[in-house]
Amino acid sequence: MIVVKEQWWRKPAGLAVFCVFEGKDSFNLWGVSQMLKSSGAMAAATFTSRLLGLAREMVYSRFMGVGWVTDAFLLAFQIPNLFRRLLGEGALTAAFIPIFKEKEKTEGEQAMWRAANGVISALIIGASAVVGIVLLGVSVALAAHAFEPRTELMLRLLRVMFPYMLLVCLAAVFMGMLNARGYFFIPAMGATALNVVMIASVFWLAPQMGHGLPQQIFGLAIGVLAAGAAQAAFQLPVLFREGFRYRWVSPWNNETVRLVVSRMIPGAIGVAAFQINIAVVQFLAFWVGAGIVSSFGFAVRLMELPQGMFGISLATYMLPTLAGLAVEKNHSEFRSTVRSGLATLLFVNWISSVLLFVLATPIIRLLFQGGSFKAAATSEVSFALECLAPALVAYSSVNVLARAFYALGDIKTPMKISIFCLVLNAVLAGGLVFPLRQGGLGIANTVTSACNAGLLLFALHKRLGPLELAPFKKSVPVLAFSGIAAGLAAWCAWILWERQFGHHGIAMRMGAVFVPSILGGAIYGAIALAFKVPAAAEMFAFALARLKRATTGHAAD
Repeated sequence: MIVVKEQWWRKPAGLAVFCVFEGKDSFNLWGVSQMLKSSGAMAAATFTSRLLGLAREMVYSRFMGVGWVTDAFLLAFQIPNLFRRLLGEGALTAAFIPIFKEKEKTEGEQAMWRAANGVISALIIGASAVVGIVLLGVSVALAAHAFEPRTELMLRLLRVMFPYMLLVCLAAVFMGMLNARGYFFIPAMGATALNVVMIASVFWLAPQMGHGLPQQIFGLAIGVLAAGAAQAAFQLPVLFREGFRYRWVSPWNNETVRLVVSRMIPGAIGVAAFQINIAVVQFLAFWVGAGIVSSFGFAVRLMELPQGMFGISLATYMLPTLAGLAVEKNHSEFRSTVRSGLATLLFVNWISSVLLFVLATPIIRLLFQGGSFKAAATSEVSFALECLAPALVAYSSVNVLARAFYALGDIKTPMKISIFCLVLNAVLAGGLVFPLRQGGLGIANTVTSACNAGLLLFALHKRLGPLELAPFKKSVPVLAFSGIAAGLAAWCAWILWERQFGHHGIAMRMGAVFVPSILGGAIYGAIALAFKVPAAAEMFAFALARLKRATTGHAAD
């Protein structure tokens, strides 16, 4: 029998709940309610921005379709966008937040803001230098050599979009500052501004650039630059209210800058294995055949919706929390926080992975098919998604586990593991891309991500001692059974829907996705609750409490 006790205490981020499941299957969920409330607010903002990102991809797919022009644009965008993934969702925030948080606790706000200004000054210098070198190199290459049309278009688009790197550096450090100050909603909403501008560029800028797709695509490239500026500017009003004012601080011989750089460079490899893997395989695929990059890229975008909505949101919320616990040397609560995050992550993202796998075709058909995106493209992207979807839980777990190491000040362990996994990914992708095309890239990333997550978990166990995962491990078979049952039900429901109603028209396409998804999700949740999976019980109780407060008009503490 499981007895649930609630202990309430004040934490800096608000009122938290600490649930202790007593009995022979003792399981400690640290502040899951607080974690859900804080990361949930961020997840709501991230969900909004990801939905707009999905809308952007829908607009892009219908505008560009799948082909060599789309390949060139996506690969050119992948290069500066990789810096957004590394910095905005990875290495910079992972390196900067613990230092920023420690400055606040040990030296006060004045030293904290000065440290931030030193990092911003260093970013302006470093990023501007990199942008200048890349632009010069691309311009010289284009002038000195006659490339094939696809490669030439990619380089010309890269020359337009690469300055986005400087803008995303600023947006990333602003995001880190706000996260460390307890703001998660506003930084996550910054991506909303980015997506709105990028969508607008398809309708307003692209038609002004010419008549053919190879000319109009430059309107989207210009839109990327405008979007980067909008994302950075969106966060400034809240920072100003917090007391931030930019002042030039020389980065030379600056201790904070030195620490951030020393942690960020290897951290870029450690925390962002998913993004680096995607970039590596897309570069490889660009010269293998037309359409591989774009079909795999659209599948990745769909993976990023659940991954960003909850995986990255939870990891971003946990980093300053873990950093504070590491400073206090509260390793018991540190382990409990990591354990709770992984349990909640597994429960949420496992069903997302299953539904993406079994409903890949109707999802792609609903979201992307139309305009220049034909039925053949739906088949190609669906195959890529089926091969990539099983990696969702591992991808998201890497975000949480790597941030646990960074909060402890350990940047070398995730880096070493990621280097090994990057080599493994390159070998697998190189061998599988020729026979399986985009599906081979998905399989390579799935295997690599599972390996990355497993090695990180093992290394964290060695670093912190036993993580007390016994209750967590007991939940895994139940969740596996729940996911398989939900997947079979969703697949059968989709097949029946296709036979009865087909998929002609938006209403039929929506039904082919949402009816099986709702049925599968209900079965998954019911089985998990029936078997008393702690993460399911806690999330269900949290949702009921929020619903009760909303219906009775009581504000949350």
